[in-house]
Amino acid sequence: MQNNRSTFSILFYLNSGKMKKSGKCPIVGRISVDGKNTAFSTGLDIYPTAWDAGLGMAVGKSKESLEINKQIEACKSELSGHYQAMLENRGYITAEALKNAMQGAGTKQNRTVVREFSDFLDEKSKCVGISISSSTLTRYQAAYKYFKRFLNEKYVLDDIPFSKLDLEMIETYVLFQKIDLRLSSSTIKVNMKPLRTLALRAFHRGTLRQDPFFDYKYEKILKKPKWISNDELERMMQVEMKLASCNFTKEMFVFACYTGISYADLYHLKHSDIHDLDDGSRMITFKRKKTNATSCIPILPAAQAILDKHRETKFAGRDGKVFKMQTLANMEGHLKKIAKAAKVDKCLTFHMGRHTFATTVCLSQGVPIETVSRMLGHTSIKTTQIYAEITRTKLNEDMTHLEKRIDGKYKLA
Repeated sequence: MQNNRSTFSILFYLNSGKMKKSGKCPIVGRISVDGKNTAFSTGLDIYPTAWDAGLGMAVGKSKESLEINKQIEACKSELSGHYQAMLENRGYITAEALKNAMQGAGTKQNRTVVREFSDFLDEKSKCVGISISSSTLTRYQAAYKYFKRFLNEKYVLDDIPFSKLDLEMIETYVLFQKIDLRLSSSTIKVNMKPLRTLALRAFHRGTLRQDPFFDYKYEKILKKPKWISNDELERMMQVEMKLASCNFTKEMFVFACYTGISYADLYHLKHSDIHDLDDGSRMITFKRKKTNATSCIPILPAAQAILDKHRETKFAGRDGKVFKMQTLANMEGHLKKIAKAAKVDKCLTFHMGRHTFATTVCLSQGVPIETVSRMLGHTSIKTTQIYAEITRTKLNEDMTHLEKRIDGKYKLA
């Protein structure tokens, strides 16, 4: 049997080397695909005199010979059925996979992408709080819905076999997200990651012949983190708001500016994360929620003042937590009002505090990039180098401001 993808043949023969005491020999099957073969036991045996090696069948009209030939034909029919199913669902076949299919061991030739995606989500839902966060699961679930929508709108399908998941479909899916759904490049990248995981799993399990993402390149996303300057930080620190909750938001933002701690990590920050060192200084040490990498941050005076202030206020945390944080949405709403009151002409987000710590507080003041990387808890210094690029921009801005301030004050004789 042959097609444009592979050659396939089945042969039955006697294993005369394992003759039984009765004089009968086991009948063995051999599957060959593209020149590679594997043998399997049929569970049948027969006298050598009743076997035709050329035909691979029993001879004679005895009841035993007829029954053996019937089972051999049934085996051939079953293997041919598995072959066609694999060809349709996988697009390729191996001799070992056919053997497994016939024996019912470890076969997933009927697995499809959406079904596998659904199982993947079930697996991940059990890992929430252990190896992934609930927000990560939410992103996976969104990616699942986007992919189902893509199949339905572009191909009018509910599911596809893995053999249809190729580079062309992947690129079509990316365009669908970009043009039809108007998603950002960063969101598209997030959506593609679980699909890539599924493809790799299918490849390693033998469901896919090759990784369809092998030649796929994610669109390069140029991150431009935003920060505030020293002057803007000073104005933020000096401004007073009417609401106590607004003032607390301001102080948490300032705390982030002097420690580089993100909202998620600040929310979970505990007193046990703060340590007194032998030289009298203090240090915050914790594992980041996002990457599980360790951050080690010396506590600067401005940050220590905030810690001292809220040790006994209504914003002090419970169950060992340092602060009783408000929701991120509330705090970012407050930040817009605080920025206006402090005359900071920027759309502030809480995460800008972390960027400000890296740029304004550290790198611009000569702190080595390796030290900043450790304090921020980055798993790769390449991530920190983004801030190094920003500081060059910042230096240029500062020099431009200086040029304006001294314009006309100094003249060459």
